[in-house]
Amino acid sequence: MTNLAVRKPAVFLTTLVLLAPVAALAQQQQKKAPPKVPPKAAPAAKETATLPGGAQAFLVGTFGDWKALITGKDKQKICYALSQPKERLPAKLARDPGYLFISSRVADGTKNEVAIKLGFAGKTGQDGALQIGTGAFALVASADNAFLKNAAQENQLIEAMKRNAALTIKVSSARGNETTDKYSLNGFGKALEAVAKECP
Repeated sequence: MTNLAVRKPAVFLTTLVLLAPVAALAQQQQKKAPPKVPPKAAPAAKETATLPGGAQAFLVGTFGDWKALITGKDKQKICYALSQPKERLPAKLARDPGYLFISSRVADGTKNEVAIKLGFAGKTGQDGALQIGTGAFALVASADNAFLKNAAQENQLIEAMKRNAALTIKVSSARGNETTDKYSLNGFGKALEAVAKECP
């Protein structure tokens, strides 16, 4: 008959020997710093930009020298492809910022309407001109804005803008200054594509 007094210590010692590596491993794991969980990234805020007149719009993207912007939601959404002149002459003439922009409005189905913010009051009754490539488009000034004299030529102008690298706008100010604004068309096509996706 086996002596239980002898058997129990033997079994106990055998168990300690078997568990010793497990205990050591557990102690090592406890000493290790708990894995760091990366904090959740906050959702990126939409970048804003200022439209002519000071209104704020959301920036869809920047494409070369052009930006795609939106204001409003759903049926009130208005989308813009917009740029500012690279050169303004006479250089020393004080004036507000100028803009050339193409707008589309969901509410009334307007697509690719061309408008110019002159940054000064244009001379009433005197036409200006937008020159692009070998062609020219007559402009009419209204306060500090200018538009194509013949709105039916807007699509023709936009196609020319896709094909050319630059355009020039010449308008006389109300004070009699002959002004010239030169715009780059780098990125215009991509900005217009972004506008079409936002305001289909």
